[in-house]
Formats: sequence, C-alpha cells, structure tokens
Amino acid sequence: MTQPRTAFVLGGGGALGAVEVGMLGALLERGITPDLVLGTSVGALNGAFVAQDPTLGVVDRLTELWQGVAASSREVYGDSPLRAVRRAVATGTHVWSAKPLATRLREELGEVTFADLAVPMQVCAAHIERAAEHWFDSGDVVEAVVASAAVPGLLPPKRIDGQHYLDGGIVNSVPVARAHQLGATRIFVLQVGRVERPLSPPRRPWDVARVSFEIARRHRFHREMNELPVDVEAHVLPTGGTSDRDDSVWATRDFSDVPERIRLSREAGAAYLDAHLS
Repeated sequence: MTQPRTAFVLGGGGALGAVEVGMLGALLERGITPDLVLGTSVGALNGAFVAQDPTLGVVDRLTELWQGVAASSREVYGDSPLRAVRRAVATGTHVWSAKPLATRLREELGEVTFADLAVPMQVCAAHIERAAEHWFDSGDVVEAVVASAAVPGLLPPKRIDGQHYLDGGIVNSVPVARAHQLGATRIFVLQVGRVERPLSPPRRPWDVARVSFEIARRHRFHREMNELPVDVEAHVLPTGGTSDRDDSVWATRDFSDVPERIRLSREAGAAYLDAHLS
C-alpha cells in the first residue's frame, strides 16, 4: 500500500502561532512527518524550521525561540514605543523594522535555500505589483519568510528582486487547497484557532477592517476544506482552548503566555491524533 503524501499546512496568526509548536510536537512524537510543508506568515516561520529539521528536536528549538521572544518581544520587534511612533510618522507605512526578525531568523536558520531543506516547502506572500498570492519555492528561505510575515501597517513591505510583498495572510491564510494541488493525500492543518471562535459585529471604527478580513479569511478556509475530494484525509488540529485570545492587530505582539499555549496545544493535539489515527 502506498504511503499517503503528507502535508503540514501552517497558517498565519502572529504571536498566536506559538500553538503550532505544540501541534508539531504532538505530530512528530507520533512519527508523523511531512513530505511537504506549506506556510503563511508566522506559519512560514514555524514551517521553515520543521522543513529544515523534520525531527522531534525541532520542537525544542522552536520552543526555545518562542520562549526567548516571550521574555523580550523586542528581540523580534526591536523598538521602543517612541521609536515605533517616529518610524510610523517618517514612513507613513509601518511601525516596526523587519531587521530584528530577519537577523534572528538568520541566526537560527543560516543562509539556507529552499533547495537545502530536508522537506520541500513553499511560502505564501501577497505580491503587491500583481495583486496576487505568490509562492516562494526557490531562493533564500529567510527572505521569503520575512516577506510572508510582513504584517501591513506593522512591518514594511519586503522587496525581493525589485518586487514588493506583504503578509501572505492577506491572500491565503491557511493554504489547504494548495496542499491538495501539489499532490497531498493527507493534510494536517496547524491553525491558530481563529476559525474556532464566532465573530462579533464591529463596535469601533478600527474593528471594521479586522472583522472584514476575518470573514474573508475564514470563508476561504471553510470553502477549501469543503471542496477537498473525499479521498483526501484532512485533520484540523485543535488549539487546546487557546482560541479565546484577542484577535486585534496588537495581539500579534503579545507573547505573555507562550509556554502555556504550547503546552495546551500539544496536549490537545496528542489527544486528537490518538483518537483519530489509532
């Protein structure tokens, strides 16, 4: 019997993406490894690590990385509030510099290219000039991850080969259909929990864009899940009760309970996998 071609699909979600580390732990400790990794935004960050090292040891690396960021969010964002405000005024487009994130990823991943990865990986970003989703599958991995994680208004658009990119969550936050298109017959969806929580009508002007974006994001995810052929095995891993967190754009910088989120999602993922794959 042919082994299913297994894909890990890691979605976006800023600091909420810590739950994906717990999910990876639950999968890898059961011997479930990917033949393909797809990542968007913070899912591209987590995905790059597992594509480089698809062993249980990568969970310790990611846990250490996330706990380090939890201890000091400036390790990633690198700015005082005053400097952030000054940058926003000066640029008119973003609050934080992408340099600390790129530097930390380079320290962890090195000068790795997609061809160097142990597992094939693709990273989704929003291509500004073409107004379309773009899939990085060659070249420098860190550059692609920074492009995929360029949250609009918070981080600057990433320039690569004369083109500009923003956060992949704008165009394809949880790329389930892409996994099927690339031949996956077994898909594990690592998502941050937003799809599990009902939306409420916006009450303030700045909530309108967030709620609108969430409707579009969730609509595409549910549509793609429903359109998967019946012979494709798909599993959406649970977040372990961590999905009641703030959805606001500022929550992407809240790393206060990262260790707890990793623990809860790992326990929930383990229970789910033991129940559904036994």
